[in-house]
Amino acid sequence: MDFVDTNVVIYAYDSSAGERHERARELVGRLGRDRTGAISVQVLQELYVTLVRKIAAPLAPRQARERLRAISRWPVHAPLAADVLAAAVLSEDHRISFWDAMILHSASELGCARLWSEDLNDGQQIAGVIVANPFA
Repeated sequence: MDFVDTNVVIYAYDSSAGERHERARELVGRLGRDRTGAISVQVLQELYVTLVRKIAAPLAPRQARERLRAISRWPVHAPLAADVLAAAVLSEDHRISFWDAMILHSASELGCARLWSEDLNDGQQIAGVIVANPFA
């Protein structure tokens, strides 16, 4: 499976994002069709807030919920307290933000080989997960 970071999912739904929208839409669509995409509760939370408040043309809450409903059919990691602690250690050990560490930990917990994100270094490997930037 491939884990998809929030920023990539946002671009897939944000038609004002130009080339990034096209690339992200193709990637998210392919992962959905192949049933190989995965996300976490964190991604769902960040996605909703961004779609209704932060993109150039915000969606109505009902439209944002429809997007959440669609993507939540993928495998979703729901972190517990032990996951938060593990992400904190990952953050310290690799000198990355806690939120990036939480995404990586969730990807690892779901057994994902790859994390699609633009927030980390393309090709970087952490916790057994390889980072791939779909826009590189």
